[in-house]
Amino acid sequence: MKDLLEISCGLDIHKEKIVACILTGPLGKPTHSEIREFTTLIPDMLALRDWIISENCHHIAMESTGIYWIPIYEILEDAFSGDITLLVVNARHMKNVPGKKTDIRDSEWISTLLRAGLLNASFIPEKRIREFRDLNRYRKSIIREMCIRDRSIIRDITSQKNRVEKFLQSSGFRLSSFISDIFGASGRNIILHLMEHGQIDKMSLDSYLKTKTRKRIDEILMSVNGTLSEHQKSFLKILMCHYDSMKEHLIEIETHLQEDMLPFALQIEQLNTIYGISTTASCAIIAEIGTDMKPFKTAEHICSWAGLCPGNNESAGKRKSTSITKGNPYIKSMLCEIAWVIAGKRNTYLSAWYWRIKQKKGARKAIVALARKLLVIIYTMLKQGTNFDENCFEVRRKNCEQKQLSRYIRELEKHGYTVEAQV
Repeated sequence: MKDLLEISCGLDIHKEKIVACILTGPLGKPTHSEIREFTTLIPDMLALRDWIISENCHHIAMESTGIYWIPIYEILEDAFSGDITLLVVNARHMKNVPGKKTDIRDSEWISTLLRAGLLNASFIPEKRIREFRDLNRYRKSIIREMCIRDRSIIRDITSQKNRVEKFLQSSGFRLSSFISDIFGASGRNIILHLMEHGQIDKMSLDSYLKTKTRKRIDEILMSVNGTLSEHQKSFLKILMCHYDSMKEHLIEIETHLQEDMLPFALQIEQLNTIYGISTTASCAIIAEIGTDMKPFKTAEHICSWAGLCPGNNESAGKRKSTSITKGNPYIKSMLCEIAWVIAGKRNTYLSAWYWRIKQKKGARKAIVALARKLLVIIYTMLKQGTNFDENCFEVRRKNCEQKQLSRYIRELEKHGYTVEAQV
């Protein structure tokens, strides 16, 4: 291997210890290695940084081991006043020889690969983007993820709604059969009344119902024609109090998000010009890919990083079936959700493109293809600083139609036909 660096450092990171190896020496000459072990306590991580600074090592590589690399990365990124190159590398890209694997050899192997310039860094956005990402991912976990009670006090809001609805069903109240959203203005007022009084009459029900639901007051009254016992009222109150506390927690998170999104207001406004993308979706996208597209050389590069392109699986000249790679699950799921929204729209280029692909490949592959197309569009918009304009697709569509028409005319002329345009 040809050496590119005179001094390099490799870190083998574990939950409770860090093994660091610094290789020094002239290019193309035998190197001198110095290996030290540190704990993952903050004083020891600061001692690691001081040692690296004393050795004047500006290039460091580490494995992306779970979340254990994050505090080390944040401590080291301010070394040398920011004049430092930190590489967080996928462990698959630098496996050591089986049977000769130890922590010391791993750190030395990482440093050797770094010295030879054979490591590709994972995308790590700047600190303000990482902080913005934490809030966005936490917000999504509050709304959608299912948490187990003994692992987290955070509950899924949708699951809590289902618990309330299930309890009402088990108590004989079929409110959801006539009101689509029982947590809307009408449904919530009815639930609060039942929680206090245990039953409801027609006069009270009429005062709670809004808009078109008033037309079905007799049917709704039949669905809630029952009485809650003291135990049922108290249990329903517990469920609703827990639901309200989660909603308040979510509002608090979104308030912080509103403050943190101000530096990215221009980019969020750009992404909002794409139909189907809301401000919440724009924030989630910015939190994952950032605003600077320089780390991604091409649109194909960012699609590969996001896991929206198939992998390669070829052996003996035969290409085997491949699926999309793992990539970044947060950006991938968000883009697929947006793709479903766009697919349901009418008279747009992107929705028409989706339906053409669906006829050939099926709905699931068409959604992934549309998600990839969206990411390419977002990459181009952020890189060039432009807004979304569907007119460019209209020009392309007309050009494609003209080329197709010209091809048909040539085929007819080959068979002896003469084609004339009619006014």
